[in-house]
Amino acid sequence: MNLQAQDLSLGYGDTAVVEGLTLDIPEGKMTAILGPNGCGKSTLLRALARLIKPIRGRVVLDGEDIHALNTRALARRMAILPQAPLAPEGISVADLVRRGRTPWRGFLSPWRDEDAAACAAALEAVQMTDLADRPLNELSGGQRQRAWIALVLAQEAPLLLLDEPTTFLDLVHQIDVLTLLRTRNRDTGMTVISVLHDLNMAARFNDFLVLLGPNGLVATGAPDTVLTPDNLDRAFRLKAQVQPDPVTGNPMVFPL
Repeated sequence: MNLQAQDLSLGYGDTAVVEGLTLDIPEGKMTAILGPNGCGKSTLLRALARLIKPIRGRVVLDGEDIHALNTRALARRMAILPQAPLAPEGISVADLVRRGRTPWRGFLSPWRDEDAAACAAALEAVQMTDLADRPLNELSGGQRQRAWIALVLAQEAPLLLLDEPTTFLDLVHQIDVLTLLRTRNRDTGMTVISVLHDLNMAARFNDFLVLLGPNGLVATGAPDTVLTPDNLDRAFRLKAQVQPDPVTGNPMVFPL
């Protein structure tokens, strides 16, 4: 799935948040959108996911304007996990994950073997098979997030967008979620786009970074070309040193 933003301007009411942004998301890679609070990270992700309409410009998926696509056809190509998603009270993990099959089924369509197989594979991928019958609201924060990720994996879309998937998770669960996403990306070629806050986690797990600042796009590219002291100063007004991660060799940011 080739996803592009072309001369994109976004905002709410009379307030512009993103202006004149052109961006080409690399297919089959892990991409993280980074930047300070209020710079338009989540707004950009919402526009890429067709959750908001641009003021100007367009989002293009495989050469087609995303707003011209049929909703069901789009859902078969793109899965979206918003920040703090809501589920009905008392719903089980299994029932939540089953909702990921909606784009592939008609309103009165019977449940098929391929639907069951997709849900089972998604639960196994997030290591939640043993918790499938548990109510979602009885799980820990990390377990709930894995259940939501199972829902979008069951959708079997080749493009996945996630808004702050590690927010409110402790360090171990952050690593679990990002490792899960990277494993899925490497195993299936799924394109994954996430809004993240932790620069070092973004550098460790992602192939491509989009760095926004108060005045718009600062840099895009591989972590070692984006996370430089100059770019961090432009984006965050942050004085920092950048050194190789002793485990991965990826850049690691040390604020001064």
